[in-house]
Amino acid sequence: MTEDRIAAPGTAETAWAGWLPQQDWPAWTPDPAWTRVAVCAAHPDDEVLGAGGVMALLAAAGVHLHLVAATDGEGSHPGSTVLTPAGLAAARVAETDAALAELGVRAPATRLGLPDSGLADCEDELTDRLTAVVTGCDAVLAPWTGDAHPDHEAVGRAAVAAGAALGVPVWQYPVWTWHWAAPDDPRVPWHTAHRVDLPPDVRAAKRAAVARFVTQVAPLGPADADRAVLSPDVLAHFDRDREVLLR
Repeated sequence: MTEDRIAAPGTAETAWAGWLPQQDWPAWTPDPAWTRVAVCAAHPDDEVLGAGGVMALLAAAGVHLHLVAATDGEGSHPGSTVLTPAGLAAARVAETDAALAELGVRAPATRLGLPDSGLADCEDELTDRLTAVVTGCDAVLAPWTGDAHPDHEAVGRAAVAAGAALGVPVWQYPVWTWHWAAPDDPRVPWHTAHRVDLPPDVRAAKRAAVARFVTQVAPLGPADADRAVLSPDVLAHFDRDREVLLR
């Protein structure tokens, strides 16, 4: 099951650090004609973890970004003794705003308000609504369709469908893949991979942006239901000098 891959012990960043620099992937560069790019996320923090550096580079190049947030992330801590789902959603939306500011990104957001952990059950609606927002964009960033989180995969599929209908290229960013996959993993389409080199200032800005997601990187409280979602081992995958996009 996809959930088991995320819950299971993952691949250490040291393994990726030795493998990624050896890959002769083409460098990703945005089309200079792009003026508007939609950035799709299943939950607050997905877009920053997977493509925060890409977003910063696009914004610095003058590209207008539009965030499409499928959920507000209210389901990250079921049973929390500290925050209600509504309180958690409000906190995570505020964290996103703070994180984008760290990246130098000013992006209007369309929040679809769909149920966290339930996107696969409303994928037709998700696709229709995402298509409406993406209309008029030059490109789309979205979670990878094979990321092993059902919500990530649903948003990825919806984005790919929207892109196909509109004739818009869709670039997919892995998130949980770095945890459950391994170098040369045959489940990942590495042949479509492009590397995105992050200058030191962009890497530092991404690190600061990720730290803004306090509800995810630190415990909400002492109870097990309030533990941090993103452990230091997982966070290490997102503190690199590069990001990877798939097609």
